[in-house]
Amino acid sequence: MSTEQGNTTGAPALAFRGLAKAYGDKVVVRGIDLDVPTGSFYGLVGPNGAGKTTTLSMVTGLLRPNQGQVWIHGVDVWADPVRAKQLMGVLPDGLRLFERLSGTELLSYLGRLRGMPVDVVDSRSRELLDVLDLTSAGDKLVADYSTGMRKKITLATALLHSPPLLLLDEPLEAVDPVSARIIREVLQAYVAGGRTVVLSSHVMALVEELCSHVAVMNDGVIVTSGPVAQVRGDAATLDDAFFHIVGGRDIGQGGLEWLRSSQG
Repeated sequence: MSTEQGNTTGAPALAFRGLAKAYGDKVVVRGIDLDVPTGSFYGLVGPNGAGKTTTLSMVTGLLRPNQGQVWIHGVDVWADPVRAKQLMGVLPDGLRLFERLSGTELLSYLGRLRGMPVDVVDSRSRELLDVLDLTSAGDKLVADYSTGMRKKITLATALLHSPPLLLLDEPLEAVDPVSARIIREVLQAYVAGGRTVVLSSHVMALVEELCSHVAVMNDGVIVTSGPVAQVRGDAATLDDAFFHIVGGRDIGQGGLEWLRSSQG
C-alpha cells in the first residue's frame, strides 16, 4: 500500500496489508490482506478460532498487530489513531458499558467525550433512541437492559458521530427477533446512504441476506473473498459453500446409528 493512502480520495473504506498477530508460539492471524470497497456491506465469516475477532480488534486499534498496516478511508490507524477513530464506529462483541448510566446519559457522555456540540448530541440521541425503539428505555439504567437493548444502545453509540465505516462483531448474537429486525433495517439504511459496514458473524443466512461481499477466514488466513455470489459459486447457499471452503465433513450415513434407534 503506497504512502498516498493518506489521501482519502478514492481509497477503500478499509484496507489492510500483512496483518498478523501471535501470542508466543500461537499464531492467530497469519499476514492477511483485504480491501473493503466503500459503500459495501462486507461480511467476515469463519469458524470459532479462525481469527475474526482478533482481526477486527487490530483493525479498530484495540489490539496492536505484530506486523502489518491498516487504513480507514486512507488514514493509517496506527500512524494517526485519533483521525482513524473519528472515521469508524465500533460494536465489539461483549463490550462493557457504563452500567450506572441511563441510555440517554450514555449517549450524552460519549458524544461529549468526542467533542461533539451538546445540541447535536441531544438531537441525534433522541433520534437514535426513537429509530432503535429505545425511547421508553432512555431513562433506564443500562444495567437493566436486555441483551437486545444493549446491542441497540451500543449500535447507537457507534452511529452517534456519523462515521463512514461501521465495524460490528456479532451484532445480532442472542438478540430477540424484533430487535434483530430493527438492527438489520438500520444497517441497510446506513449502507444505502453510501456508507460501509463490516460485519463479523457465524450466521451464514444473515450474511447472505445482508452482505454484498464476504471474506472467509480459517486458521488465521483469508481463504477466499469477493462478492457473495462469487464466493457462493455453484453451491445452493452460502452456508453450503462455507462448509466446504473450510473443510467441513458431512456425517456419514453409517455414523451415530444409535441416535436413530428407538432402543435405549
